[in-house]
Amino acid sequence: MKKKYQSMMRIGVGCVAMGAAMSTLAQETSKVEIYGLVGAYVSSSERSGGPKSVTQVGHGGLTTSFFGIRGSEDLGGGYKAIFAMESFFRTDTGAQGRSDTDPFFSRNSYVGVEGGFGKLTFGRQTNPTYINMGTLSPFGVSVVFSPLVLQSFVATYNGAFIGDTVWNNAIQYSTPRVGGFAGNLVYGMGEVAGHTGTANLGAHGSYVNGNFTAAFSAQSFRAPVTAPMTRQDAYLLGATYDFKVLKVYGSLGKSNAEGTKNDTRTVDLGVKIPVTAAGSILAEWAQTKRTRDLVPRNTRDTVSVGYDHFLSKRTDVYAIYSYDKQTAFNSAGTYGVGIRHTF
Repeated sequence: MKKKYQSMMRIGVGCVAMGAAMSTLAQETSKVEIYGLVGAYVSSSERSGGPKSVTQVGHGGLTTSFFGIRGSEDLGGGYKAIFAMESFFRTDTGAQGRSDTDPFFSRNSYVGVEGGFGKLTFGRQTNPTYINMGTLSPFGVSVVFSPLVLQSFVATYNGAFIGDTVWNNAIQYSTPRVGGFAGNLVYGMGEVAGHTGTANLGAHGSYVNGNFTAAFSAQSFRAPVTAPMTRQDAYLLGATYDFKVLKVYGSLGKSNAEGTKNDTRTVDLGVKIPVTAAGSILAEWAQTKRTRDLVPRNTRDTVSVGYDHFLSKRTDVYAIYSYDKQTAFNSAGTYGVGIRHTF
């Protein structure tokens, strides 16, 4: 009995040790994390040609608030499975999404494989043109304060690029960065019976060499897939250079709609000037000229000037003023102060 008991104890200890080893191995090969950003701002906002100014507590600000879950699993041979599920939310009301029409995982919802070949992902994914705009603007991807983003993607500012900043049903391949160069191709399926054409197609690239960064995007968007002559082709080209005492930004965007004279041309210039170890002055100007069928030519100028100060590595506060003026309308201005925190 004693020998049998000792044998059972050895088996039990062995099972515990094996379980611990398997748990350790799982932790080493798999990783899941929760992350996000919470932002809010107070503003008095008015745009040229829009309604009277509105004083509000807004959600997001310099960055739209979101939370996400992402993970990876080591598949061996230098490959790993990856996924991400991210949801926008409105800090001011606690509501999910940027608006009531957003799906739950409105920012990203994809799964894929990553390795030495690059990355291949499937699902709802952020439009790389929008990502490149964030690189080329001192105000990043802000849909509230960045003149480049406002004039390109925000409908109330006569957004030059049709479509959302996030694409559904997307297949995206991203290359590794080699010699400073990296690129990606994204294909969005229309998923309409009887129509084999794509809804979205994009080719994007970037080059990083020390203090110099350049980015290029070309996209073709169809909305909806079934309608004739609704394709819009859009292009973005720009660069930044960090002189340390200041960082300069410049870009050019163009769009044209198939079968019409609805064309746009956007010029954007910006600067970021560090004034303390934790704070920087931001300034940017964008001008979009639009030609449309049977409608007078329209020109819109938007200028933002602000100060961004980091209280810590993950928390910053800012104050921004935006000026806006379009043809045949009075100028208007937006004042805003805000805070954002990443986790």
